[in-house]
Amino acid sequence: MPANTMKAIRLHEFGGPEVLRYDEVPIPEPKPGEVLIRVHAVGVNPPDWYRREGMPNVPPEVRPPLSLPAIPGTDVSGVVEAIAADVAGFSVGDEVFGLLRFPGLEGNAYAEYVAAPASDLARKPARLDHVHAAGVPMAGLTAWQFLIELGHEHPSPFQAARHRPMALGAETTVLINGAAGGVGHFAVQLAKWKRARVIAVASGTHESFLRELGADRFIDYTKSRPEEAAHDVDLVLDTVGGRDSSRLLRTLKRGGALYPVFFGDYDPEETAKLGVTISGTQVRSNGPQLAALGRLLDAGTLRVAIDSTFPLADARGAHERAARGHLQGKIVLTGA
Repeated sequence: MPANTMKAIRLHEFGGPEVLRYDEVPIPEPKPGEVLIRVHAVGVNPPDWYRREGMPNVPPEVRPPLSLPAIPGTDVSGVVEAIAADVAGFSVGDEVFGLLRFPGLEGNAYAEYVAAPASDLARKPARLDHVHAAGVPMAGLTAWQFLIELGHEHPSPFQAARHRPMALGAETTVLINGAAGGVGHFAVQLAKWKRARVIAVASGTHESFLRELGADRFIDYTKSRPEEAAHDVDLVLDTVGGRDSSRLLRTLKRGGALYPVFFGDYDPEETAKLGVTISGTQVRSNGPQLAALGRLLDAGTLRVAIDSTFPLADARGAHERAARGHLQGKIVLTGA
């Protein structure tokens, strides 16, 4: 077993990237149902900076409790170091990856070691190194749960109805807004796996990347408006969301659907008049679904794009890169 302390990034206050501190803390002990992972790489995701900021955009009455100090992060790839007595299916030395405890905010992944629920983990695809594997869990599971299979019965905080992914096939046209980012680049590949026709929307610098992933058509949003350039679409997956998302409703045919990853503002009268549906969900940790993604990654059906890597000690640099936007794939912390 390792010594009893480790390095970790912690928040002692809320704020910008400068509040991320590189501390020495005790190594956690795995509780029942958990394994201890020696972390090799950590994926960086939007909830990491929402947590860092104290979630100021979430109304106080629905904001989860945010205790300090806290170790942010949810996406890990690493090696099993120890196992609780009640855990079956994993052994010391196994290479694993996972989205930890999400949608809770206690993943504690920005660290050299993390205690992780075994149910949140899957074996790391042999084809991937730890850096690429750490880029998969949240983004890959978000694309999977929106497009392929929800995989749980938990109600969404964003809508009353249960999200039911549209069946995709050769007759389906899917427009993906923000296609070059973490969720977007997985969504392009999963839609193509289901034989759908894919229209990718991103800035022009990402065109060749997205065509390599299988996009049938590319729209450079800096040169043309997707709502004017695309029509008769069956499904829009909007990974950008926000105030401008409703403009994409105009690309849909009657009976079509828009799935916003980040909910925006939509007029119920407009959606009723257009005959379209808006549906979303909140990604949740899911070891079996991650294993399904792992099989596709091992087969070469899916690939992971890495935008940039930073050492764990420079989590601030990773968050500053995220704030500049226009990512191509995922940001990953290494050397943990």
